[in-house]
Amino acid sequence: MQLLNYMQLYVEVAKTKNFRKAAESLGMSSSTLSRNIAALEKDIGVRLLHRSTRRVELTEAGQAYFNRCQGIVEEANVAHEALRGDAARPSGTLRISMPVDLGINYLAPLLAEFAVAYPLIDFELEAASRRVDLLADPFDLAIRMGPAPTAPSTLVARRIALLERQLYAAPAYLDRAPPLEHPDDLIHHALCAAPGIGQDGWTLFNGAASRTVPVKARFLMNSVGLSRALAAEGAGIAILDSVIAREELAAGRLLRVLPQWRLAPVAVHAITDTRLLSARTRLFVDFLKARLAPRNSPG
Repeated sequence: MQLLNYMQLYVEVAKTKNFRKAAESLGMSSSTLSRNIAALEKDIGVRLLHRSTRRVELTEAGQAYFNRCQGIVEEANVAHEALRGDAARPSGTLRISMPVDLGINYLAPLLAEFAVAYPLIDFELEAASRRVDLLADPFDLAIRMGPAPTAPSTLVARRIALLERQLYAAPAYLDRAPPLEHPDDLIHHALCAAPGIGQDGWTLFNGAASRTVPVKARFLMNSVGLSRALAAEGAGIAILDSVIAREELAAGRLLRVLPQWRLAPVAVHAITDTRLLSARTRLFVDFLKARLAPRNSPG
C-alpha cells in the first residue's frame, strides 16, 4: 500500500512538474510531498527528478517510471472507487475548466442541477479563455468549444454537444445598414467574430445549399458575450447560438438576420488526460451529454 501511495504522489508531481501544484492537488504540504518523493527515490535507488528553484524535470529513469506508474495508479483509483460504492454515491472534488460564456449561459444551471443530484461532490471551477494544460494543471476535465485537440496524443476528447450558430443584429443597425437579403450582401456589413472564424470567409448553409462569402470581420474578440453585447449596441452582425441570443432576442434588442441561413454548428468537447475516469468525472460527462445534446443539436 505504501508503494502505491508513493506512485500516486510521484505521478502527480511528474504530471505537473511542480511540487506546489502537485501538493495542492493532493491536499498536502509541499515539504511533506518532497520528503515522500525523496523516500521513494531512496527506496528504489534511482534519481527520478532533477530539482531546481524554478522547475522540476524528469530524469530518463523518472520518465520511464512515470510511464509505467500512471496506468497503475489510474487503474487502482477506479478499482478503489468501485469497491467503495462511489459509482452509486460519488464524492470528492471535481475540478473543471470551461470558457466563460459557455459556463454562464449553459453550464451554470446544469452544475446546480448536478450538485443537487450528487450532494457529496464539491467543485473547483475555472472560467477562462485560456486553454489549460491538463497534463500540468490539476483539472479533472476541460470543457472546450471547437475541434477536438490533436496534441498531445494522450488527451481524450468526448463530444457532448453541437451548438447551432446563426446571425443576429440590432434593429437600429439594420435600419441604417445596406440591404441584407442574401449571404453575398454580408461583404457590405460590419461583422463581429472570434479570431480564426472564417479566415477564408464565412460559409453559410440553407438545407443542402451552401455559400462561402469572402468577408472580413471588423470586430475580432475572444468572447461570445462581448460579440453579443456589441451586436445589441448596433455595432454590427454577430455569430451567436439561440441560447446566447435568447434574452436580447426576447427583448427586441437583437433580430435574427438571413433566417434561412446558418453557419456550421460548433462542437463542444469534454477533454481529459486519460480514458480512465473517476466515478464523479464520468457521471458529470454523461450528465452534460444527456442534457446538452438534445437541447442544442441543430435541427
